[in-house]
Amino acid sequence: MSSTTPRYAALAGVAAAAAAIGAAEVVAVLTGPRSAPLVAVGGLVVDAAPEPVKRFGIAVFGTYDKIALLVGTAVLLAAFAALLGVLAVRRLVVGLAGIAAFAALGAGAALTRAGADGLDALPSLVGALVGGVTLWAFVAGPLELDPWPWSPPTEQRPPGPDGVGPQRPTAPDGAGSQQRTDPESRRRFLTGVGGVLGVAVVGGAAGRWWAGRRGVADARAAIRLPAPVSAAPPLPAGVDLQVPGLTPFVTENRRFYRIDTALVVPQVDPETWRLRIHGRVRNPVTLSFADLLARPMVERYVTLACVSNEVGDDLIGNARWLGVPIRELLDEVQPLDGADQVVGRSVDGWTCGTPTAVLRDGRDALLAVGMNGEPLPVAHGFPARMVVPGLYGYVSACKWITELELTSFADFDAYWVPRGWSAEGPVKTQSRIDTPRPRNRPAPGPVTVAGVAWAQHRGVRRVEVRVDGGPWQEAELAPTASVDTWVQWSWRWEATPGEHTLQVRATDSTGETQTGQRQAVAPDGATGWHSVTLTVE
Repeated sequence: MSSTTPRYAALAGVAAAAAAIGAAEVVAVLTGPRSAPLVAVGGLVVDAAPEPVKRFGIAVFGTYDKIALLVGTAVLLAAFAALLGVLAVRRLVVGLAGIAAFAALGAGAALTRAGADGLDALPSLVGALVGGVTLWAFVAGPLELDPWPWSPPTEQRPPGPDGVGPQRPTAPDGAGSQQRTDPESRRRFLTGVGGVLGVAVVGGAAGRWWAGRRGVADARAAIRLPAPVSAAPPLPAGVDLQVPGLTPFVTENRRFYRIDTALVVPQVDPETWRLRIHGRVRNPVTLSFADLLARPMVERYVTLACVSNEVGDDLIGNARWLGVPIRELLDEVQPLDGADQVVGRSVDGWTCGTPTAVLRDGRDALLAVGMNGEPLPVAHGFPARMVVPGLYGYVSACKWITELELTSFADFDAYWVPRGWSAEGPVKTQSRIDTPRPRNRPAPGPVTVAGVAWAQHRGVRRVEVRVDGGPWQEAELAPTASVDTWVQWSWRWEATPGEHTLQVRATDSTGETQTGQRQAVAPDGATGWHSVTLTVE
């Protein structure tokens, strides 16, 4: 191309970056999706981001926080690539150096992930090679880009007509100082960019799709879970009130919340999976998945909650879990004196620290392999995960677990503790109004107010509702399935026209009523009464 403007140079940079990412995704089919540059760098961002930024991401995007991070990373990469394209027109080596720097960042990020080896750097290196060749093709190849008019000319020009100063260059069409791109060159350039972008998108999508095909869905489908030696007690009649708008008592697997640090879901082959129980124990053991399935299993309904759950939000769910009691595993390995913490470690290196005493106090803490009658979904920890009633997930619910290490709180801080969260995270008593919601506009007269309340491993004794700051009125509780699950509640309200504010609070089985004082989720869970303001008309 005989001449261009910054926007064409920027397009060349973006095309080169797209080619690099597309090629890297294809190579990542062989090395694993966690080695792809976008995912590797995104994981580095997750680990390094300040805690307020993480809380903001979860608050704004909820369970879509990982998609938002990947999209944001891609946008920043596109901006960086556009700048490289502009710089490369003046000096190609600058653009190539920028690509090399990003490759080094991607390779370094991939190599720092848990379980990485030298091959995990390959996607970034191959992507950089493809991106560099693409940038060269646009800048110095057949579609050569001329740096004028937005960079100063370096060659000596003859004097102008007035004999003062150098002669000003003119555009090929005689348009004075505003140079224009030759239409044929522009067409070839845009066709080239479009072709590169198209191939990059198709190649990257195909690579990601094929990587998914190489996952463990077939292995999971082949699993036949054993019958429990201790089945979950039958749910009492009326445990689910069936009120329109009320959250079901049992959360479907596909609707169960997911909050973790994994940008791509780990694909763990149950044939090669192993669980090491080691550390400060007398009898360390290593179990295969077959060993685990051969053990006596129990089945229980347990409600799990995320510590990032704001008052009234939905980062909580209730499911029927099947697994091996962790207490029995710990009894076998015989923890040594002072081993007051059990560190669960995921295949991706994430850790949580659970009090040893909690895992041995008789509650149904499980090394779970099943969820709602089927093998664990891959996104929820297949082939095995921890489920501990009464603790927030960040200190107990290790997914894709591969280690249980006995240590002490004095010797080791799990993933979230250095980031400002409490070392121990018992679930706080909470309640929520599910219906009516602010968008509802009920008519005057009887209105059913309903929701859920939870105080895992303590149980809920009472739920109360009030209107416009008036006296608290006791709601009716549905039958209780277990102290480890939430409970539904309802209250009949004689609504009058106008705007009203409903509030709810719960009291646990110890007699402690949840506080109305508002507290943020950090460092150990939100507090406050859930309020709903709506208009009756």
